[in-house]
Amino acid sequence: MAETARRAPAHRSLRSRLLVRVLLPLAATWSIGSAIAFSLSWALAGRAFDRALLDDAYVIAASVVERDGVLHLALTPHEVGTVLFDREDKEVFAVVDASGRVVASNVDLAALGGASAAGVFHDATLDGETVRVATMHSEGERPFSVVVAQTTHARSTLLLGLLERSLLPQVALLLLLGWVLWRQISRELRPLGELQRALDLRHSSDLDPIAGEPLSSDVEKLRDAVNALLARVGLGVQAQREFAGNVAHDLRTPLAGIRALAEYGLAQSDPQAWRRQLERIVASEARASRLVDQLLALALADEARDSVRLAPVRVDELVRDVVVSFVGRADAAGVDLEAEGLDAAVVAMASPTLLEGVLTNLIDNALRYGSGGSPATLKIAVDQRAGRVRISVTDTGPGLDPEQRERIVERWAQGSAGVELGAGVGLGLAIASRYAALMNGSLSLDAGPHGRGLCAVLELGAAEDVAQAAVDAVAPPPSAATEASGSRTPADSFRS
Repeated sequence: MAETARRAPAHRSLRSRLLVRVLLPLAATWSIGSAIAFSLSWALAGRAFDRALLDDAYVIAASVVERDGVLHLALTPHEVGTVLFDREDKEVFAVVDASGRVVASNVDLAALGGASAAGVFHDATLDGETVRVATMHSEGERPFSVVVAQTTHARSTLLLGLLERSLLPQVALLLLLGWVLWRQISRELRPLGELQRALDLRHSSDLDPIAGEPLSSDVEKLRDAVNALLARVGLGVQAQREFAGNVAHDLRTPLAGIRALAEYGLAQSDPQAWRRQLERIVASEARASRLVDQLLALALADEARDSVRLAPVRVDELVRDVVVSFVGRADAAGVDLEAEGLDAAVVAMASPTLLEGVLTNLIDNALRYGSGGSPATLKIAVDQRAGRVRISVTDTGPGLDPEQRERIVERWAQGSAGVELGAGVGLGLAIASRYAALMNGSLSLDAGPHGRGLCAVLELGAAEDVAQAAVDAVAPPPSAATEASGSRTPADSFRS
């Protein structure tokens, strides 16, 4: 039996949530204020009714006289009716002397709860109706009490009138305010709707910034954040496209060469010819592998532009380790490898993985293309000056003219030595330059001493507290570029 998928409840819109957040506190405040005002008005109105009821009791008390030692009411029934007349309520009275004798009355005194303390008001029930009772005591030679009771129809009518004349208009005003707020909130949120529609209508390949004039700074900040995100995504997409295009374009030639060498070897019957072809295939495969490594390095560098974390790095120790790794290769090539400035601690703000990648590329280029001099030397020097750390790699090769030095750090740019040797594709120095930029540094090329050879200089920012950083500096986690690749930065590179 198929299960019916339950649809998740939709969240309320921002418009309705804002309206509720505004109206609920407003309605609560209005309700509390209205309740207080209504209570005060009802209390004051009740006091006025009670005062009028007590005045009637005083009028009747003023008409009580003594005749032959007995209290009498000097008012006729008509006069009593006039005193107690009310168009809405029924009013009754009773006069009682100190002995409890009823002097005059038009009601059963027991039904009103009897006489209470002087000036005290209380409620009672008469013939099934609620009445308000006022009791007044007269002190003298012949004390007596006057009890006056009145039904509460007028009071109830006044209560309903207060509700109709105060609460209902305020409720209508609150509804009007809610409508006005709804329109204003909708107007203020209109740019958000336009931003949503603009994103919904966009094609997945359209990463251009969103244009428009927002009505508020908050929407403008949101639009700028979206545009910044689109820009970052665009750079990532561009890097992927470049990587895919580079791989498709530049691997075609070495792969075709490997295939041609293999086919030629298969067509031969001489084992020596097979061996020569296999050696050429190995060399071609090594060149293709270096090309793939360099393309990956460039792609990962582009992706890591916002995730590289710089930390204090012991430059002297890192340079020493890299130089030691090239000693065997330098001896095999007959190059005298020298290092200077490694005796004192030099600390720079850098990424150890990227810094190693730059040094590896520079030294590899120098050994590959800069060892044509006699005697061939390669000098790596480290020094610190004016808050900057300088690492220079100087060779005694043919060097580059000023025009070539300006464009050699661009991708796919090759110098005359690279073209003559037919090795490399012009990515080594481009990788080194990109890594230097990711570490907030710079890579510059100049002629070597006495105009001979090439001098590549990497400049980085020095750590603020060099002494403490030299003690605390350890190799921090690899950069995001290396973590993404799962391996260290490729060391193979070419000078164009």
